[in-house]
Amino acid sequence: MAEGAEGAVAPAAGVDGGPSDDRVAGELAERAGELLLALRAELGHGDAAALRDAGDRRSHLFITGELARLRPGDAVLSEEGTDDPARLRAERVWIVDPLDGTREYGEEGREDWAVHVALWERGALSAGAVALPAQGVTLTAGAPPPPSGPAGAPVRIAVSRSRPPALVDAVCRELGAVAVPIGSAGAKIAAVVRGSVDAYLHAGGQYEWDSAAPVAVARAAGLHCSRIDGSELTYNQADVRLPDILVCRPELAGPLLQAVAGAPAPRPTETRDAIR
Repeated sequence: MAEGAEGAVAPAAGVDGGPSDDRVAGELAERAGELLLALRAELGHGDAAALRDAGDRRSHLFITGELARLRPGDAVLSEEGTDDPARLRAERVWIVDPLDGTREYGEEGREDWAVHVALWERGALSAGAVALPAQGVTLTAGAPPPPSGPAGAPVRIAVSRSRPPALVDAVCRELGAVAVPIGSAGAKIAAVVRGSVDAYLHAGGQYEWDSAAPVAVARAAGLHCSRIDGSELTYNQADVRLPDILVCRPELAGPLLQAVAGAPAPRPTETRDAIR
């Protein structure tokens, strides 16, 4: 990766002579991940709360600072920043989760946390990257991994390791599927993209930054991405809550959506602890 002074991302030539949006997303996510790994090594896990807070802050400042330098005319929606309503009038909005899976980041040895950088442009996601720093992996919409083989039996569904929604239990019983606990939302969707699970189904409450970058990558990889009623996932909305999601292999979309439709309705929640 090309770098400038003090960890800055050096522009790579694009169509207009500057860095391409995919290159910006991928390099920012990867470099933020490197900063987070270095911070983990520096602070250790003796005070997990302090480590988590420092990680959120340092990654946010790095990504937003670089976006201000590389894309000064674009708006930014970050989990750790103040939401500026001006983004609703912007044509280009970067949607960022500087540290997805803060809980896992603060736990020694856990690798299922991520960094998300996505670009929403004129109504659609146009670029995105998910870095899995502790796994040494960065996935981008510009160069997604090739599709893996067909789903085996039983179907594997990624769920929250601490708070799997009751909806998933009902779907697993209906389809004979198995739940696979994984940490952050980005790590779960990355697992679908990489083929270690077949689907990610969630109905416990989320926000746009939890899924924008992973969905950009998953769509580029040819996966099905929707709300749990089959409707479209939409971004850069006034209300940034996006409470449910289904990401899966295309051939599983029909059976999973049908099983969801026949399951008891999930209880709505707005608690931050239940978003993944």
